[in-house]
Amino acid sequence: MLAICCLSLFIVGLDNTIVNIALPALRADLDTSVSGLQWVLDAYTLVLASLLILAGSTADRVGRRRTFQTGLALFTVGSLLCSVAPGLGWLIVFRMMQAVGGSMLNPVAMSIITNTFTEPRERARAIGVWGGVVGLSMALGPVLGGVLVETLGWRSIFWINVPVGITAVVLTALFVPESRAPRPRRIDLVGQALVLILLASITYGIIEGPGVGWGSAEIVGCFVLGAAALAGLLRYEPRRADPLLDLRFFRSVPFSGATLIAVSAFAALAGFLFLNTLYLQDARGLSALHAGLHTLPMAAMTAVFAPLSGRLVAARGARLPLILAGTAMTLAVLPLTRLTTTTPDAVLIGCYLLFGIGFGLVNAPITNTAVAGMPRAQAGVAAAVASTSRQVGGSLGVAVIGAAVVSGFDGSMATGFAAASHAGWWIIVGCGFAVLTLGVVTTGRRAQATAQRVEDAVPA
Repeated sequence: MLAICCLSLFIVGLDNTIVNIALPALRADLDTSVSGLQWVLDAYTLVLASLLILAGSTADRVGRRRTFQTGLALFTVGSLLCSVAPGLGWLIVFRMMQAVGGSMLNPVAMSIITNTFTEPRERARAIGVWGGVVGLSMALGPVLGGVLVETLGWRSIFWINVPVGITAVVLTALFVPESRAPRPRRIDLVGQALVLILLASITYGIIEGPGVGWGSAEIVGCFVLGAAALAGLLRYEPRRADPLLDLRFFRSVPFSGATLIAVSAFAALAGFLFLNTLYLQDARGLSALHAGLHTLPMAAMTAVFAPLSGRLVAARGARLPLILAGTAMTLAVLPLTRLTTTTPDAVLIGCYLLFGIGFGLVNAPITNTAVAGMPRAQAGVAAAVASTSRQVGGSLGVAVIGAAVVSGFDGSMATGFAAASHAGWWIIVGCGFAVLTLGVVTTGRRAQATAQRVEDAVPA
């Protein structure tokens, strides 16, 4: 069951890294701008983030295996359609279809794992394996993507999901038993709509702000709409018997900390991959394959340190791996704040190795903290909140860092991108420092006491 659940994470992780390595080919073939590339990434993560909590609660209600299989089927069909998209607009639409299916995969799989591995140490080790699959997909994605883009074109990067998705559907039917929460939760359509409006309006405003103008009525209106949606959520959700998002979860300091750490860590990762791909291929002139090989050390370190982090969490708790992760991510990016087109490869590889170590260490404590202090009946919702935080972080990372770079960009990728990217790298440094600081603040004894109070208050 663990292997089958990890297949879903594998195809989602592989899809993200492959699409990143194909961005320059997409830009040339579809004649799109940097903001167009941002939308190729963020259309996916935005829809995914918006629907993850709904998917988690739906799986707890109607059946985890059924929801998981539906997600696999939608993701597979969406991947196939992406490969035949006639233009940028269609590609974005089909990426959103992928995301609808993807929203039913990771939180549901995590819910299955949580309800299968009930002993805390065993669960932490299983989550470590789960985190290791992130590294494996990162390791294969850039290299496999580079080979496919160079030999068959960017459309072929979506083909790899089809056989993996079909295999996962069949294996799920054979080996994963159906399970659901003892007390079904009702659908919260109003809460779902408010989450979608909040994320979409903020992301749109950040991506389009540099081009349209930060003070324009369109962009200001987006941020006002997002603020109104947030206010509506905070007022509406506590009044429901079965809210989409149980705000009581956030009274747990470790849970709230894990949420913020996930946003920071995945904003750093998404921004790192986005900037690095454009830098290596457009500013340095490397091919897609050579760019993928350059980043292989980062992915390899993630693959190695993610399962080690799971064992470390099982033995020592979340505090140590979070401190190590935040320190490594911060130190890894500092040299890149002075990036030029002639930065030595040795410096780049060193940064990639250290960032991979940091990112490998951060996943297990985030996931374990999110689900450890919650009733198992609500494991799907708790895991979905953690997954949502990851995707929100990814969306914001690409949107904010991309906007910062575009604002200081002179239009020439070959000569101006490296200097313009400095602002983006400094933002990533800030994200790494946030992981370090939050790891220290939210894992003490007083913080753990708040988690116990929430577990006692939230109905099983």
